[in-house]
Amino acid sequence: MLIQVINSEPAPRNANSPLTAVVSDVQAFAKSESIAKPLPQALQGTFNPSSPVPLYSQIRELLRARIADGTFAADGKMPSENEMVKAFGVSRITVRQALNDLQKEGRIFKIHGKGTFVAKPKAVQSLMRLEGFGEAMSASGHETHSRVLGHRVIRPGSHVAARLRVDEKTEVMEIQRIRYLDRNPISLDITYVPLEIGRRLIKEDLPRRDIFLIMESDYGFSLDRAELRIDATLADAKLAEALAVAEGSPVLRIERLTHATGDRPIDFEYLYYRGDAFQYFMMVGRRNGAYGTAQNKLPRGVKK
Repeated sequence: MLIQVINSEPAPRNANSPLTAVVSDVQAFAKSESIAKPLPQALQGTFNPSSPVPLYSQIRELLRARIADGTFAADGKMPSENEMVKAFGVSRITVRQALNDLQKEGRIFKIHGKGTFVAKPKAVQSLMRLEGFGEAMSASGHETHSRVLGHRVIRPGSHVAARLRVDEKTEVMEIQRIRYLDRNPISLDITYVPLEIGRRLIKEDLPRRDIFLIMESDYGFSLDRAELRIDATLADAKLAEALAVAEGSPVLRIERLTHATGDRPIDFEYLYYRGDAFQYFMMVGRRNGAYGTAQNKLPRGVKK
């Protein structure tokens, strides 16, 4: 804040006059509160109150840059609204607008009574290519492994039977796993495969290997395509425990049916991903066949 005192008449020469004292105090205050006063180190950056760019937008971009360069680390606490109001010399409404934009983007989250915190970066998997979770995340530099919760031979319900094109009386193998990304639980996978394949799979190193890679490399199947249906749900008690989230937390629910060459359905899965830690990416074209130019491309700034 800069206060400028303009007098239309010269100030009295008497240094002891009340007006001289007031002017002196105001000038001292203006000097101490000048916009030239350094911002806190973490909030320094390009911020120009005279710019035509809205103030909230400038603050949002500055905070986004500080999150990106690690100044504000994942799960770390952000400066309070009061600190930012004082640092930037703006209204609380302006600061809140910047923070709300970042919250909508999933970059920060708020805990009532505690403050604003930086969200963990979400893992991104492209839908441009059929690949297993471990295969995709390892290519992005992430560490992955699985914990097998169990397996069983069952007669599928009508939905699973229809997807695998088997009779409801035909037995299939169900395999349940928790998938871990960088040592944190990321998804619960419930997989259904034909029984003859399932009996072999349960003997494999499922904690370290993707089922897709086993089917192709070891069993000689050529995987052709997959159909995905994606929606959202809330974690019940069992799912919350598996994913280490609070009951009622948002979860990304995916049905994936994978076909081998020859149009043979070979693997049907229910995948439950933590909504705060994972996202799928897909690019589509407006013209027929335009999607081909977008294959294997991820959003700018996201590494494959």
